[in-house]
Formats: sequence, C-alpha cells, structure tokens
Amino acid sequence: MSIFKGAGVALVTPMHEDGSVNYEVLEELVDDQIRKGTDALIVCGTSGEAPTLDDDEHLEAIRVAVAAAKGRVPIIAGTGSNNTAHAVMMSIEAKKHGADGLLLVTPYYNKATQDGLYAHYRKIADATDLPCIIYNVPSRTGTNILPETLARLAKDEPKIAACKEASGNISQVAKLAELTDGRLDIYSGNDDQIVPVCSLGGVGVISVLSNVAPRKTHDMVQYCLDGDYESARKLQLEALPLIRQLFIEVNPIPVKAALNMQGFKVGKPRLPLTEMTEEHQKALREAMIGFGCL
Repeated sequence: MSIFKGAGVALVTPMHEDGSVNYEVLEELVDDQIRKGTDALIVCGTSGEAPTLDDDEHLEAIRVAVAAAKGRVPIIAGTGSNNTAHAVMMSIEAKKHGADGLLLVTPYYNKATQDGLYAHYRKIADATDLPCIIYNVPSRTGTNILPETLARLAKDEPKIAACKEASGNISQVAKLAELTDGRLDIYSGNDDQIVPVCSLGGVGVISVLSNVAPRKTHDMVQYCLDGDYESARKLQLEALPLIRQLFIEVNPIPVKAALNMQGFKVGKPRLPLTEMTEEHQKALREAMIGFGCL
C-alpha cells in the first residue's frame, strides 16, 4: 500500500502578518513544489505548525492543498495527536477533504507504552481506509516507537503503510528494515540521513530541505532509487551546510525565514515559536547561496 517513493516535502503553513493562515500562498507553494519535482506533499505536520492550528484551519489547509495539487501528486495530511479520539476524528475528516494518506505522529507527552502505541495506531487505521505513515520523532514527542512494535503493526494492519523515521538512530532504522523486510516503506525524517536511510532500503524522505531546494532533494532520492549512490552521496554532502542552518533553531523557524528570503510570503511562525535571529539569518542566507537556492 505504498503512498509514494521519492522526496515528499514537509510543507510549511504560510501566515498573514496578523497570524491568520495565508491560503493563497499555500496554493503557490503547492504548485511550485510540484513543478520542481516534489513527489508528495505533507501538510499540517511539524513544519506546518499543526500544534497551533485549530481544527478548522487544519482541515481547510488540507482542502486547499488537495485542490491546488489537482491530483498531480499525493497529499498526505498530518492528523496525529496524543488524543486517540481526536486523531481518529481528524483522520476521518482529512479523508473527506481529499487527502491521499495520513501522517500520524507518535503520541506526545502521554508517554504511552509500546502496547499503547500499538492500540493507538490500530484504532486510527481501523477508522479510515487511507494508508498511514507512522511518524517517529522521539526528540519532540518523548516517545520512541520500537522496530518490534512497527513490525507488529505492519504485519497486523495493512493500512499501516510506512514509517517516517526521525529518531536519528541508524541502527534502529537498520533493525526496522530487517524486521519488516519490505512490508513497511521507510522514509528518512532527517535531511542529513537521506542517503544512509535509502541505502538500508528506504524509499524516500519527508523533507524540510525540500521546501527551499525541491529539485535537488528530489534528485538526491532519485539517484538512490536508481542505484547511483555516488551522485546521491555528493548531493547529500553538498547539502549538509544548508541542512545544519535549517535546524540551527527549532523547525520551522529557519525554513520559514528561508522561504521568505526566496520571495514566498510565508510570514513568521505562530507563538510560542519566534522569528529567527538576525545572526542566524545571515548564516542561513550564506548557506542557501552556497547550495544554489538563493
């Protein structure tokens, strides 16, 4: 039940000066990403500031992205929550709004057991026929879903189609690939590990970098899928200085600053996130010039 192979962008949510969602710029971003080779669009995830979107804004962003994409690439909606019932509701609504798949972050703050994580994801998957990507990002959620739990889910629930692995632990990714043996698509959740994850059988990335360098991010993954790891390695290493600057402050603070530098009026993040410092913006600008995206 593969959703996509290649580079998926973890799209930002543009804001007006007053902090309201700028759906017009969201349409522009969707079209620009598709024209530059992005293989899938992930809306209302971490980069999309989902924690500070209310449900109406969240669902309207999904609807707008689906309409703007016009079926050209899959639209994957972030609908995860630490409240299982809320995640179920949002997943059902995302389906109604045209989403092609779901991105489901591991429950945060609750610190569920592995059995709790299993039951959480089974409950969501049972509520909709959309394929699901489990998003493992322990640095943000305080919870790590183990390879054994993911393998159990992949075996028991065909709608659990993939994992966005952002633990940063390559040994964990290797064990996940070993245990699932092709039953679960693996996407790198870290832009500095695209090539390593693909070398272990990963099929792509869900990327922050792709917001500002969509063509090169797509090409890096495509080289891997084509078996040209020398070209992929070269691009991965060339991208590292920019990737470091895109995470010098918490995501999506830097990537919003980068998009504004490129002329997209995405605005600033919502509180409690703040605008990027001038010192960091200078370093970010230099890295963007160095990677050829400014």
